[in-house]
Amino acid sequence: MAAKPQSNRRQFLTGQAALDAVAGIGDKGDASVDQSRAVAGRAETETYLIQVERTAMACDFQILLNAGEHSGATEIALDAMDEIERLEEQLSWFRETSELSRINREAASAPVVVESGLFDLLAEALTISQQTGGAFDITASPLWKLWGFHRREGKVPDESEIVEALSRTGAHQIELNHKTQSIFFAREGVEINLGAIGKGYALDRCAKRLAAGGVENFLIHGGQSSMLARGRRAGISEANPGWTIALRHPLKPDQRLAEIHLRNRALGTSGSGNQYFHAGGRRYGHVLDARTGRPAETLLSATVLAPTASQADALATAFFVMGIDECVAFCEARPELGALLVAPGERAGTMEVLTVGIAEDEWRRIE
Repeated sequence: MAAKPQSNRRQFLTGQAALDAVAGIGDKGDASVDQSRAVAGRAETETYLIQVERTAMACDFQILLNAGEHSGATEIALDAMDEIERLEEQLSWFRETSELSRINREAASAPVVVESGLFDLLAEALTISQQTGGAFDITASPLWKLWGFHRREGKVPDESEIVEALSRTGAHQIELNHKTQSIFFAREGVEINLGAIGKGYALDRCAKRLAAGGVENFLIHGGQSSMLARGRRAGISEANPGWTIALRHPLKPDQRLAEIHLRNRALGTSGSGNQYFHAGGRRYGHVLDARTGRPAETLLSATVLAPTASQADALATAFFVMGIDECVAFCEARPELGALLVAPGERAGTMEVLTVGIAEDEWRRIE
């Protein structure tokens, strides 16, 4: 992998750093969304972007801003990045000192009082779990560990092990008390993991800080599977406002599948293209269906457009598990949502692309 480009303070202020970084943006490990189009764009006039970057939550977060629009935008963006680091300290499943780890250690013995922002996130996660019939589930850690994905050492468990792990999963294992703002687990061995919603939550918190500072036009991404856009990229035609991003092809990682014009919405993509293992002639991906205890296999990728990044992230995971028919029904009942679903085709190596809730002028297929 090429060395990571460095950006000095002068580059931040001129916006040149974002342009210099274009060549490296597509090289990140488990990226599902390639955003070089968001940077290189299709500006009708020459424009510059300011790029502010921070590594946290096992990925690179970036904020892209139109250069010259707001005199204090860079400092506000840097402050927003500090917020992401604070959230990692709170939400990390891997850090023993995090608030999440404390909950996992103590909540089966007695209710644990939770910070207000985290409590609201837990409540949202349980609501989405209920809405999706358990396709999104923050209690799936026992299954995740059973299949070896927590150490990236995949293994196929036997049926009795799956049944035992399933007995410790499910939203019914969690009790939230809104009066005391506390959480309680129904039994020992229950764990929560916010990996499928935490990055989106961090983007939402970033966006609030930017908006509070008066910054109106920006694109934020965490890794490349979670994005949030506000306003528009400078120089883009009025007929196509917003930010243009490219979705990566799920079967051909070096190619792009489609472009999406993201307008005051968030986007999340879920797939198993980079975390999987082979056993007995079969491929097992890391996105698990907590209802069956096994890896989801219906789709190749699921991309969701939603009002918030936490929604987009959680629903992308849920949709990958649910499959096409359930996803279409879910979106049709919620006009604020959109989805681009990629399913295997009838012949090996082929695929089918379906959109629901995405207008014709919001996307185009590239391949």
